[in-house]
Amino acid sequence: MRVLTTGGAGYIGSHTVLSLIDAGHEPVVLDNFDNSSPEAVRRVSELAGRDVELIEADLLDRENTHRILAEGNFDAVIHFAGLKAVGESVAKPLKYYRTNILSTLNLLEAMSDAGVKTFVFSSSATVYGDAGVVQYTEDLPTKAVNPYGRTKLDIEQILDDLAVADPSWHIAKLRYFNPVGAHESGRIGEDPQGIPNNLMPFVSQVAVGRRDHLSIFGGDYPTPDGTGVRDFIHVVDLAKGHVAALDALPEYPGARAWNLGSGEGSSVLDVVHAFERASGKKLPYEIVDRRPGDLAEYYAEPSRARIELNWKTERGLEDIARDTWRWQSNNPYGYADEDAES
Repeated sequence: MRVLTTGGAGYIGSHTVLSLIDAGHEPVVLDNFDNSSPEAVRRVSELAGRDVELIEADLLDRENTHRILAEGNFDAVIHFAGLKAVGESVAKPLKYYRTNILSTLNLLEAMSDAGVKTFVFSSSATVYGDAGVVQYTEDLPTKAVNPYGRTKLDIEQILDDLAVADPSWHIAKLRYFNPVGAHESGRIGEDPQGIPNNLMPFVSQVAVGRRDHLSIFGGDYPTPDGTGVRDFIHVVDLAKGHVAALDALPEYPGARAWNLGSGEGSSVLDVVHAFERASGKKLPYEIVDRRPGDLAEYYAEPSRARIELNWKTERGLEDIARDTWRWQSNNPYGYADEDAES
């Protein structure tokens, strides 16, 4: 299939583009490079041994989005493009609602006009909010607790309504948990701009010397070591989950949600110690106050994806730490060279 991959130069998008090529599909990357780099696409092309078509565009430009879909001869769309920092979404909610929701509406309208009705949406476990349980199933009530999560949930509702209005759509809502890791080559990985919002890039930047220590938010949770427990999923497994959903969608008309996670929880200190083993370095950290709204423990119940998508994770925490360290040690300043960063 010829697959438009929005946000395909980003962290998860770039890994998914490579997985799509490996599976015999023809991905086309669309990205505005707001929080990504064209270097990621170049490296994906290098790894794949073939050029990846790249369109630099912004989905907020409605007219151009319609032109791209009308002329692109696409069979499907995988939609990663959007803003994703929870803290920033609280500080700048209007920016998040406008960017995430309006861009998706523009995309869906353009797809509808072009007759492209296979859609894989990058959703998030944040749509569950505080579900009151440890293991999350797709049938739990949804309740987002921050603007970022609400944009994901609002888009899911739009997709549900669209599928009811037009049953010819085939839509996957992929709710994934904590993407981490990097491609085993060390050529592509997570490259956040500014101070990382997520645990693993912060840990790896401490190990490589870009940060002097790690702050762990909360050491008194009711968990085995007192730190929060999360479901960490290797980005390569996650990328393959998108390909599995794309391949399975012909059997699932309408809109359907799938959790993509390992089904196992690891604590923050588990991650730190795994990274110490991978890097051979002792990582300085301090325990600080909990962040408001953080949960003690949650992880995916992924059996629906295993049964219906024939997908499961294949890489564990040691693989995650090893591949992240390979990426970070080979690229201390991400896709930018050290002189540009200094």
